[in-house]
Amino acid sequence: MARASVGVEDHALTRVPLEERYSWWQVAVQRFGQISALSQFLLGSTLGFGMRFWDAVLALLLGAVILEVVAIFVGIAGMREGLQTSVLARWTGFGHGGSALIGLAIGISLIGWFGVQSAVSAQGLEQLLGVFPVWVWSLIFGLAVTLVVLYGFHSMQWVANITVPAFVVLVGWSIISELTDHDIGTLVDSAPAGPPLSLLEGTTLVAGGFIVGAVITPDMTRFNRSAADVVKQTVIGITLGELVIGLSGVLLAHAIRSGDIIQIVTSSVGWVGVLVIILGTIKINDWNLYSSGLGIVNFVGTVFGRHVNRGLVTLVVGVLGSVLAAAGILERFVDFLIVLGVAFPPIAGIMVAEYFIVKRWRADLESTRGTGGPPTTAPTWVPATLVIWLAAGLIGRFWEWGLPSVNSLVIAFVAYVVAGRLGLVRGVGVTREKDAEEALMDEAEETPRSAPPTGH
Repeated sequence: MARASVGVEDHALTRVPLEERYSWWQVAVQRFGQISALSQFLLGSTLGFGMRFWDAVLALLLGAVILEVVAIFVGIAGMREGLQTSVLARWTGFGHGGSALIGLAIGISLIGWFGVQSAVSAQGLEQLLGVFPVWVWSLIFGLAVTLVVLYGFHSMQWVANITVPAFVVLVGWSIISELTDHDIGTLVDSAPAGPPLSLLEGTTLVAGGFIVGAVITPDMTRFNRSAADVVKQTVIGITLGELVIGLSGVLLAHAIRSGDIIQIVTSSVGWVGVLVIILGTIKINDWNLYSSGLGIVNFVGTVFGRHVNRGLVTLVVGVLGSVLAAAGILERFVDFLIVLGVAFPPIAGIMVAEYFIVKRWRADLESTRGTGGPPTTAPTWVPATLVIWLAAGLIGRFWEWGLPSVNSLVIAFVAYVVAGRLGLVRGVGVTREKDAEEALMDEAEETPRSAPPTGH
């Protein structure tokens, strides 16, 4: 019986072929779009409301470096293997069962992020038009983004080409409109208007705010062509996004004496600014939904042995995320960032340690790169990895020293390398994966592939 086909499959469980990959600057537009969006403006305004200008600059720089290191290393692994994050995890330390846990964790977390972004945009729409309450706009905005993501990377690229430049224009307009009435030197030297944030708290917010995006970098870099492309797009996208957009939010928060991003935007550039900033939000929210769908597809396939259509999963997750937005998940924005800042870095630490140093299953990946599918077997469980993941996350959460995100990442990385050297990294059980031909036939049955990339 034919399975439901919605949208495009977009190589959810197979490798992205070389002929379907994109030039680095095209992917860089999407990476910059993830950072240069409403969430980054919101983060900047949060820092500006609680920190002096130069303290906020340092927090943004430290956070950006952490994110770039994580994104580059896991991104290169994703580029080489052409696999999405949770599938790649089967052979980078986590095994078949562990990868299902990662897929589920990514799926649930990004549903939350999707709700956060939808709710912020809904507030802008409600203030702009006033005809519907925020919860109705949350549903409308969330479903609109869902339609974009149904058609995969190609449609998301097309949207990025429009929304990213529009948001950059908004930032310039906001700064010019608002800061022309203020002395920049005074703003730089002024005390924050809100409760103070320490440098550690600020850096944790910056790193934690995009740590999931850094960990799931393979979802994006599997469409890259070389390691150099990964490095270029990561450094440019994250550095410019954090500093340009983040510091704009900091200055505007000091000028208006508020951390309310909607108040900042409407007082700076009026209804046009709100409209453009909503468009800019699409560019991060589509990736939240896209990666959430990929993670859940892997979870269902791993746990239940069934290949579900990525587009159908996207539709279900998009509706769920829109409902969460309508329910007011935005109110827990800061707490959500802090939790993410310590829960996800260990995943990246373990994957990098396995892929580049321990290499217990690296040969399996290398031997199957030309087949179009992943290796045909994977360890069912890797107990040492699960212990390290849990321990590193708990230490990062409760050890009151340094940066929680860095603590948990470094501890996981070092512990895995040591465990590998001591021979403790061993798989328990072996799970047969679908071979390349079976996996490709599944995708062909689900839906036609997305349109080929342009701009080679």
